[in-house]
Amino acid sequence: MKIITTFILSLLLCALSCKEKIKDEDQFVIYQVSPHKRTVRLYWKNKDHSILRSIARLKKDVEGRNETLLFAINGGMFEPDNSPKGLYIENFKILKSIDTLKGNGNFYLPPNGIFYLTRNNQAKILETRKFRQSPEIEYATQSGPMLLMNGKINPIFQKKSRNLNIRNGVGILENGDLLFVLSKREVSFYNLAQFFKESGCKNALYLDGFVSRAYLPEKNWIQSDGDFGVMIGISAPMR
Repeated sequence: MKIITTFILSLLLCALSCKEKIKDEDQFVIYQVSPHKRTVRLYWKNKDHSILRSIARLKKDVEGRNETLLFAINGGMFEPDNSPKGLYIENFKILKSIDTLKGNGNFYLPPNGIFYLTRNNQAKILETRKFRQSPEIEYATQSGPMLLMNGKINPIFQKKSRNLNIRNGVGILENGDLLFVLSKREVSFYNLAQFFKESGCKNALYLDGFVSRAYLPEKNWIQSDGDFGVMIGISAPMR
């Protein structure tokens, strides 16, 4: 009898878990990846020094490297000329300097932060004020605001906020995996931060708003347009 009861409880828990997963995927495009198992890069310009701008052009650039684009998402805010807003590092080179000024707009909502990848494929998200430049940093993009800090939702967010928009962000799970999220419908900052927290992230960074796009063919989510600055792409060797 005890075995049957345990089995039934397991089935119920599985059903609830599956239902929750379907609900999440109905609201968000979700992609989890280990930076140790897949190639994660930040992109801005192609080899001819032309700004890529769209996911379609990013895909073409990646395929030119004999790689397959598995996932892509815009990777932070940008200036009117499509240059990165704030710090941008690519292939260990600082192409845009860090922005520690105060200003208006989401980028400056306190605190903003930096997402970066090191030479040994470790991913980090830090508040801008805690960031220290290092020759070990291969890629970095600055954006804001921070969604999660040490497992806590940014205190400037309000649960019942009516400030709703399409939003995307990146978080880091306890095992070091990256979690990229794009809302399929308008959400508040609090809702997005809460999703990262419930998913197990300790730190997460907002990337951008209504202009955001994602490319995830394995889930039949293919957005190839856009007019961006920095993009984040995950690729694998072509077979």
